[in-house]
Amino acid sequence: MPSLNITFTDEELEAVRAAAAAEGKSLKQFVHDLPLREQQRLQFVRYAVSWGETHQNEFDDAFPDEAPPAARHQQGADAA
Repeated sequence: MPSLNITFTDEELEAVRAAAAAEGKSLKQFVHDLPLREQQRLQFVRYAVSWGETHQNEFDDAFPDEAPPAARHQQGADAA
């Protein structure tokens, strides 16, 4: 099975150990899970942004005084 050696400063390693302990995980399991969690986080953010863009007009219609409508906002961004 492939493995990876990662170099940390003493302070960084102590912070990673503390984070692992806070989650009740071994250091090895915690470091293993980090890129997987980051991948899931990015997938969630991409979906959330896409959902927000898809429903922007509905928000603008439901809350006209809350934020400038998307079309006006984009025109202002283009002008800048």
